[in-house]
Amino acid sequence: MGVSGTGKSSLAKQMADKISLVFIDADDFHSAEAKKHMAENKPLTDDMRKPWLDAIIKHLNLLSQQGKSVTLAYSGLKSAHRQLFRELPFYCHFFYLNGNKELITKRIMQRENHFFSPTLLDSQFEAMDPPLLIEPDVSAINIERPFILVADEINKLTQQIMRKNNNAQVC
Repeated sequence: MGVSGTGKSSLAKQMADKISLVFIDADDFHSAEAKKHMAENKPLTDDMRKPWLDAIIKHLNLLSQQGKSVTLAYSGLKSAHRQLFRELPFYCHFFYLNGNKELITKRIMQRENHFFSPTLLDSQFEAMDPPLLIEPDVSAINIERPFILVADEINKLTQQIMRKNNNAQVC
């Protein structure tokens, strides 16, 4: 989880490949209307996020019924939205990818063919509810270092989490 440009999709794809998990990108569940809205430099409202979250959760439940564990690239901006994932019938752990705004802006500017406008980054930082102490299922990860170091840290933590949960289905 993290604001746009923190590397969620790249890290989740790498983790899925490395640990043999199913990769899911939450961006794929946005409606065409929501993507257009963001492309017009307008942040999503909570009302606009609700069907998006419902679709993600429905898909995760389907994969769980098939016995599959996943890695999900998901913003997780709101603690109330993260709580929805905690209510699923399997364990979810969140990796909070954080870094300075300059670095993240630079990354966003380098992306091609993405609906997210760099001018929306401020709204994402404003909307981001940093993990609370009552959220022990969140690991903060500093992204201000080479990708491979960030990926290695996440992969090691994921393997520990999966062992701790007896290789149960996880998100």
